[in-house]
Amino acid sequence: MVLLQITTGGAEAQPVVEQSLSVLELAVKGGWMMIPIALSSVVAIYIFAERLLTINKANQSPDAFMGKIKELVLRGDVNGAKLLCSQYNTPIARMIEKGVSRIGSPLKNIEASIENVAKIELFKLEKNLSILATVSGAAPMMGFLGTVIGMVEAFIAIAQQEGSVSPKLLADGIYVAMITTVAGLIVGIIAYLGYNYLVTRVNKVVHKMEYTSVEFIDLLQEPR
Repeated sequence: MVLLQITTGGAEAQPVVEQSLSVLELAVKGGWMMIPIALSSVVAIYIFAERLLTINKANQSPDAFMGKIKELVLRGDVNGAKLLCSQYNTPIARMIEKGVSRIGSPLKNIEASIENVAKIELFKLEKNLSILATVSGAAPMMGFLGTVIGMVEAFIAIAQQEGSVSPKLLADGIYVAMITTVAGLIVGIIAYLGYNYLVTRVNKVVHKMEYTSVEFIDLLQEPR
């Protein structure tokens, strides 16, 4: 973009070239601290996508599933109930399958077995979420560290200049140093929002698991 600079002495207008930098060029100017920030963003995106697919798959449980289980259990068809559970690769199906396999044992043992399976399934659902939380906190800190390093380098360059320091040199050093802060905050905010969204989805699955386990225990206590 070309701007016109008007001089007060009546001289001819001189063209002033306004430079614009792309996002990639700004990232390169951010220095070596942009590398760990970029890697953190890749890790955060991968974990978010992988966990989202896993949680969505875990939340898939047909509404008629428990109705069929109830019908089979009341008929005493334990093997049929086990076979039905094996057809679904979900935490709820594995919990119910464990409970069905313990039919005939004391009710407390059945509850304990279901609870143990639920703990294992919850651990699987929350896998790598702690890494996403770490990225949300570490990325802005890496950005601030890059800014501090950049500011130090800028002031060293200014100190080595002889005579008066031009405002352009000072401004260039400061804006380059601030690039890492911007990048770190962007990555941190995205990772933070993604983490909280996944935690909310996990809590919904856990609530569904708890409701289903209570429903199954109530089923075992029904008169036959």
